[in-house]
Order: sequence, then structure tokens, then C-alpha cells
Amino acid sequence: MTRHDDEPRLAELLRRTDAIAGGASVADTVPTGFPTLDRLLGGGLRRGDLVVLGGDVGTGKSALALAMALRAAEEGHPVTYLSGEMSPTRVHERLLAIEGRASIDALRSGTMDEETRASLGAVALRAPGTLPVVRAMPQDGSESLDAEARREPTPSLLVIDSLQHVHGAGTPAENNAQAVLALKEIAMRNHAAVLVTAHLPELPPERENLRPQLHDFGAMGAIKQLADVVLGLFREEIYHPVPGSEGAAELAILKNRHGPTTYIDLYFYKQWLRFEDMVDPDR
Repeated sequence: MTRHDDEPRLAELLRRTDAIAGGASVADTVPTGFPTLDRLLGGGLRRGDLVVLGGDVGTGKSALALAMALRAAEEGHPVTYLSGEMSPTRVHERLLAIEGRASIDALRSGTMDEETRASLGAVALRAPGTLPVVRAMPQDGSESLDAEARREPTPSLLVIDSLQHVHGAGTPAENNAQAVLALKEIAMRNHAAVLVTAHLPELPPERENLRPQLHDFGAMGAIKQLADVVLGLFREEIYHPVPGSEGAAELAILKNRHGPTTYIDLYFYKQWLRFEDMVDPDR
């Protein structure tokens, strides 16, 4: 490509930069709905990027990924959520619990007060375009995931729960590495943000700091190399359930190709499976 060919693209990029500086929204980003995280990521998850959200068992990775899917859809972005962990019905139960601030037990037993029932009704009656499309994870490999990224309504955000359910050949580590490469290619080819959850391997009990670190993600180094953003979720109460630690959660930005690495404070309402931004709560 010649320098002359580059000039219109560079000029267009500069015009977009000037528009953003003047208050326009960032056209190629999808907001997570967690304001502190969105600010650190330059407006949200960038289309064309692969974002990996990892944590230990029980930290709430699926709940946080679903919350991001919900909030992005509320902002008018087409979102597809593919679950290998639960049936679409169970995912919809969680969706109602998060948005309606109701416990899963109350949903299943029908024991809720009138205010909660009204809140759930409002969620159920939302326009389809303001909720994510929820489907079961395809069982025949990355080609089906690529098709999901092109299926109407074409998603700006494709959420996959989880990396370990993206089928491929080889050992678990080889399979995960192949899946990471495939998902990165899907993100770039379809100009969609791809957010995938990942189970971290069991950490040695003698390790003093149990917060996720970049090398914990494994996949033969593919996540460390190929992911644009890597997020690590940590909840102290899982390991040391002492008074005062209930609900406290940390979301570490372990890799950020476009900005800083740091962490943000979240709060987890376990009864609702709902995360909130501690700086900007009640979204």
C-alpha cells in the first residue's frame, strides 16, 4: 500500500479523533455499562478486539459477562450471548435476577413481593433490541461461532461463556490455544468485540496472592499474546470469608493493548447475581 493510499484513512482517523474530543461517542466501542471500566478502556470494548475475562470457580465470571451483555444491549448495541455453561432458559433466569434485583430462588418458587414482581415485569416487556440474544453454544467448533458473529441481528458484541466450551482438537491446553486464535480472527473478520470467559487453573494453596495474574490464564501463552484486553476477577470472601469482605470484588485489567493496566472495585450482590461499579453504582 502506498503512502498516497494511506492519506484518506489517516485524515478520516483524525476527523474521528476531533469529533470524540468535541463530545461525540466513540464509534467503534461497545460500553460495558461499568463506567470506571469504560473510562479505562477508552469508552468500552473495541470492535475487532478479543477480551478475556478470567477468574476462579465461583467468582461470578458468567454473571459479570451477562451484566456487560445486558448493559451494552440497553445502549442499543446488538449483543449475542452464547452459553456452554447453562441452557438459554437458565441464562434468562439470571438475566431477570440481575435486572429485576430478585433472587433465583424467589424466581423459581414465585415468592416475591409486588415491587419485585413489577420490576421483573418491566424487564420481561422490554423491546427485543434492548436485550441480548441468548443461544446455546454451538458444538461443532469455531466455524459455527464465526457464523454466529454474522447471524442477524449482527452483533457488535459477541459474548462466549466459556473458552473451555469452544471445541477443538488436541489436549485441553492446545484446544484453548486454538480457540483463542480462532476467536481473535472472528473478532477482526466480523468487526465485533468478542468477550470470552475463562476458567483459571487451580492455584497452589501455598501461593500468598491469589489474585489472577496474566500467566495464570495459560492456553500455551495464546491469551497473553493474542488477547487485546485481559480482565481478572477476584473476590476475597471466596478464600477468606471474614466479616467485611462480603460482596467486595476486584476487576484487574491485566492487559490493555490500548491503555493502562490497573484494577477497579466492584460490589457483588450474591442474592441477585448482580455486579455494580463502586465508583458509579446503581446502573
